[in-house]
Amino acid sequence: MKTVITAAQLFTPLERIESPVVVIEDGRILAVDSRQNIETPSDSQHLDFPGMVLAPGFIDVHVHGGAGHEVMEPDSAALAAIERHMARHGVTSYLPTTVTAPEDRILRALEHLGKRISRQDYADGGARPLGIHLEGPFISHAKRGVHPPEYLVPPSPQMFEKYWQASGGTLRVMTIAPELPGAIDTIRHARKAGVHSSLGHSNATYNEANRGIDSGADHATHTFNAMRPLEHREPGILGAVLTDDRLTADIIADGVHTDPSVVKLFLNAKGPERAILITDAISATGMPEGRYKLGQFEVEVKDGRCEYQGRLAGSVLTLDRAVRNVMSFAQWKLQQAVRLTTLNPAGMLGIADHKGKIAVGNDADLVVLTAEGVIIQTLVGARSVI
Repeated sequence: MKTVITAAQLFTPLERIESPVVVIEDGRILAVDSRQNIETPSDSQHLDFPGMVLAPGFIDVHVHGGAGHEVMEPDSAALAAIERHMARHGVTSYLPTTVTAPEDRILRALEHLGKRISRQDYADGGARPLGIHLEGPFISHAKRGVHPPEYLVPPSPQMFEKYWQASGGTLRVMTIAPELPGAIDTIRHARKAGVHSSLGHSNATYNEANRGIDSGADHATHTFNAMRPLEHREPGILGAVLTDDRLTADIIADGVHTDPSVVKLFLNAKGPERAILITDAISATGMPEGRYKLGQFEVEVKDGRCEYQGRLAGSVLTLDRAVRNVMSFAQWKLQQAVRLTTLNPAGMLGIADHKGKIAVGNDADLVVLTAEGVIIQTLVGARSVI
């Protein structure tokens, strides 16, 4: 049976449609237009959201956990709980993101996640994993954040291949510090495998960062955090990230990892086409204050901050909150902010032909929001979550 969804407005997100009608069948969008231009099928289920906005489902390319669980847990029930939590906040697709850990633990996590992704064994009513983001161990000791130093590994095509094989070919993004010996060859090797190299956890100079970009790196991980500071005579990695149009870049727009004014600076630099919002969420997301696991150690969560030994360790941000923060921090409109969680991450991953926008033939992953960006309903493959 076809499903027909109507609302007050729709953001594709590039276009705005008043009084929209979206026709869905078998989890795909059959038609999208205004009510005056489309005839509603008589044999259909009708979902009406008066006064609300329809937008594509959100995509989070950097998330470690939520609802009390981590994505590296060898437990499908834990992953399902994380996915249901994300869906309640508008996320319909995501990249489960690993952390630096003993090699055998990373390999087991990659194998578990890879098999689940390959089987398309999705949680009922939850966000769906698109592939894996490998954050660590190819990162700088100087900018490792809370990643355990004893488990950092020099990048090499051979080590990348080991992780790639363990994942069953489901790696999609790899965070890497381009200044490390072996990084350039690894970036080139990853590109041939179709994996996006994301510059991050790096103390690279401007020239070192540019060598990484010239070799195929095309994204940047949580811009400003765990990066060499910007200097006016040695702009460093941040100078490259903020000015090079070959890179998309993401940011944790929670007002904790980056001041609101810096979020606005970032958005002005990367523009509406190349900026992406992420959460970097850990197991504590959606949970009360207290102590929670992040990899090998415990993180204390209080007043919206996740800390380990006084250092920030992930976040409890949700992607719908990040959208609202952009509206507040940078005075962007909802339609502009939504693009940063939909079309832009889909474009970065090369999947905009079926994710990240409301268009004929695309997956029916949708969110229903108020004009202020509050999630009312999430639909994953046209199936209602909340």
